[in-house]
Amino acid sequence: MNDQSKVSNWCVVSMASIPLVMTLGNSMLIPVLPIFEKKVGISSFQTSMIITSYSIASIFLIPIAGYLSDRFGRKMVILPSLVFSLIGGLIAGYASWKMSDPFLWIIIGRVLQGIGAAGAAPIILPLVGDLYKDDDEKTSSCLGIIETSNTFGKVLSPILGAAFAAFLWFLPFFSISFFSLISILLVIFFIKVPKKKDTPMELKEFIQKTKGIFKEHGKWIFTVFTIGAYVMLVLFGILFYLSDSFEKIHHLYGVKKGFVLAIPLLALCIASYISGKNIKGNVKIMKGIILGCLAILTLCVPFVGFLRDQLVFLLCLTGFIGIAIGALLPTLDALITENIEKEERGTISSLYSSSRFIGVAAGPPLVSLVMKNGLNVSFIGAGLFAVIIIALVMFWIHTNEKKKPQPAEGSS
Repeated sequence: MNDQSKVSNWCVVSMASIPLVMTLGNSMLIPVLPIFEKKVGISSFQTSMIITSYSIASIFLIPIAGYLSDRFGRKMVILPSLVFSLIGGLIAGYASWKMSDPFLWIIIGRVLQGIGAAGAAPIILPLVGDLYKDDDEKTSSCLGIIETSNTFGKVLSPILGAAFAAFLWFLPFFSISFFSLISILLVIFFIKVPKKKDTPMELKEFIQKTKGIFKEHGKWIFTVFTIGAYVMLVLFGILFYLSDSFEKIHHLYGVKKGFVLAIPLLALCIASYISGKNIKGNVKIMKGIILGCLAILTLCVPFVGFLRDQLVFLLCLTGFIGIAIGALLPTLDALITENIEKEERGTISSLYSSSRFIGVAAGPPLVSLVMKNGLNVSFIGAGLFAVIIIALVMFWIHTNEKKKPQPAEGSS
């Protein structure tokens, strides 16, 4: 247990800063997308691409970053990624400030930030597992803090984004670079990664072992990946929908709109913290939380579109959705991190992060396409899809014992 005593509070703060910064880098722009639409002269679908371009870059690069982190070390991947995020913010901000038609350069900057996100936030999950070794309870608790930092970023995002944009509409882009710089300094000085005692696996051996994991445990891993994509699609779809509705229907603008948008996200943040504190590496508790949260989503998501004109009821309903998603996220993190061997942890958790980014990328453009026609049907369909996932959880996530993947045949 000596290694665990070396995990200082500042190390935890430094790790938590990374998902916080990456979340601000994406979610902070959601409340100001209508402003971008007016200032840059683009359509609602094009504004949604400001979010989606960031996420698409992450989807494809996260698995590569995971493998590189397994082979060369977590910190060696995290730091350059944060630099990419810093540079991307500067490019998007400068283009918005100085160019008459900045949309293309904004997208380029966002893609660079997505590359940064691919190699930063997802690597934190296996890093936590490395630092706490086989102590599942401490791992779960730390993952709860990490996921709470992520969700707290979502709470701060609409408020900070609206406040920055009220001063200068393109300031949110520059602020992302500033936050990335702070995180870079914290990582350099406070994260002490355990030294690798074993020789890193060659690519061929690594692929063999990864295939062995999916062959042995592919069903429950696929289920967790599906839940991750689904909840982020629902979350970012609803946030995009709320951001648009608050201005066009309820006439909420600027910081006031940011505070109202933060209400369901605050519920998400609190639920994430409580869930992370209480799962304690117990698969039975994790499965119960997953089933309960998916049941809430099944009951609540279909009614989001019908309450468009009822602000108080809409906030209450999306608050319940926030609680369900908030409780799910650290549970899914722990299920992946605690049941995958250290050598493959970076790649498997990165593939899981990729699945989450699929939902982030798909949510805003899908909602922008169905906003005028088919909104209610889309939310009903999203709610019913949770029933299918509940069936997958019932059949494919087992609680009788905690199993860890075995190496594939022929690997050493």
